[in-house]
Amino acid sequence: MDTIPELANLKPAMLDAGTVFSGKPSGIKVRGYATASAYTPAIDKDFMFHDGCRDVIVWLLNPAEPLYVYGPVGCSKTTTIKQLAARLNYPVFEVTGHGRLEFADLAGHFTVQHGNMAYEYGPLALAMRYGGLLLFNEIDLTSPEVAAGLNSVLDGSPLCISENGGELIRPHPMFRFAATANTNGGGDDTGLFQGVQRQNAAFLDRFTLCEMGYPDADVETSLLAKRFPALPPGLCEKMVSYANEVRNLFMGTATTDAISNSIEITFSTRSLLRWGELALRYQPLARQGIQPITFALDRALAFRASRETRAMLHELARRVFPQEAMHNASDTQAQETMSGQTAIDYVRQRLASGSTAAYACIFR
Repeated sequence: MDTIPELANLKPAMLDAGTVFSGKPSGIKVRGYATASAYTPAIDKDFMFHDGCRDVIVWLLNPAEPLYVYGPVGCSKTTTIKQLAARLNYPVFEVTGHGRLEFADLAGHFTVQHGNMAYEYGPLALAMRYGGLLLFNEIDLTSPEVAAGLNSVLDGSPLCISENGGELIRPHPMFRFAATANTNGGGDDTGLFQGVQRQNAAFLDRFTLCEMGYPDADVETSLLAKRFPALPPGLCEKMVSYANEVRNLFMGTATTDAISNSIEITFSTRSLLRWGELALRYQPLARQGIQPITFALDRALAFRASRETRAMLHELARRVFPQEAMHNASDTQAQETMSGQTAIDYVRQRLASGSTAAYACIFR
């Protein structure tokens, strides 16, 4: 493959970590590039680095080993890494794991170019050759046999491409390897992450592990307010409070003993922001007697849930947003199964049948 001039001409630079991440000089230096390239992610000025990002920042200051970041759905694992890379002008080569991923998808393969066969580098080879960051998302969905093929690269050895005449690509001094996943590589015993595979212990041993959770409530409230300034501050706080209640139900950490892993979906930061955006978009529906908060909740999250869980989500919303009407006049099914007194009666009926004792908390 021909050299990519834009990547070959990148100049490494020592940047002030404080200036890069917070805007305040700290005297601590972090390695990056003097200028960005087309392969550098765009900077999201609204992104907020919270306490959960600390381990990733520390890793970037001295990345002796590859990084493995795991945590719940939508807690900004991938976004955090990309936004850190963006501020360091790092080129990022991204790949997403799946059950049929092959090593050639990472290293490269032959293609037809101008009527001739030519070898085209994959994201791993590009990152190693030019000093980029390989971001391997959903790495726990990858077959353990394929993932283990990365062991020598993770140890710092050259990448040998036998298909291309045994070409050796020695890792550039700026080459970085980061992976994200919903599990720590030990498999999924919850049944929530279909396709996750238990990874080889020797493969996992090559990583520095970092667990990332959802941001604190004040961080998410500030993020909502900053992203959607038209949302009243009090409403932002209630939306974040509601999201955390749903997370507690999902994780089985609710304060009520009757609840244990009682619902099958959870509120990610991504879903929370979607909810805020849709709540504003559907605000005109209030003039028709439709409650925008609940209407947006369905489309941001609740429509992914079972009928019973949707009833619970609507009842919880009625409790968190007591001044808002729960009636949704545009959706007959919603009226029948999810709103107001009908939702309460439905859940009570389920409680009486003994099939959903987890709902007892909402009537106390």
